[in-house]
Amino acid sequence: MYPDTPSVSQLSHVISQAVAPAFLLGALAAFISVLISRLNRIIDRTIVLNGIPDDDSAKSRLKADIPRLLRRAAMMNRAIFWAVISSIMIAALVIVAFVSALLQIQHERGVALLFMVALGALTTALVDFAREVRIALSEFDHHA
Repeated sequence: MYPDTPSVSQLSHVISQAVAPAFLLGALAAFISVLISRLNRIIDRTIVLNGIPDDDSAKSRLKADIPRLLRRAAMMNRAIFWAVISSIMIAALVIVAFVSALLQIQHERGVALLFMVALGALTTALVDFAREVRIALSEFDHHA
């Protein structure tokens, strides 16, 4: 049997606590969009380089950039994965907060754990993103 329906003040309290994770979820969506855009540019560049015939001596030297592009694509793929995991954890956090308010059960530890996992995944995504940017800026780009 369900406990009594939560009061408006209880729901208002849960909604006010869910605002910060909701903003974080919006920021994560924008971050994932940036990551996907960078990955698309890396893939497009790789496709162009793979399309250069081997007998084209003037442009075949540009293919030396492909291994670097593949490393960058792998880092972007990992960053997207961890950013999506972080987003899922934030969404789960909001769901747990509302369900626990509806059922009138303690949720502080579960929400704190989900938030820590989400921030850990976000940190991992940011590290992979920073590594990719560093490779993109520090190693000489062979196209010219």
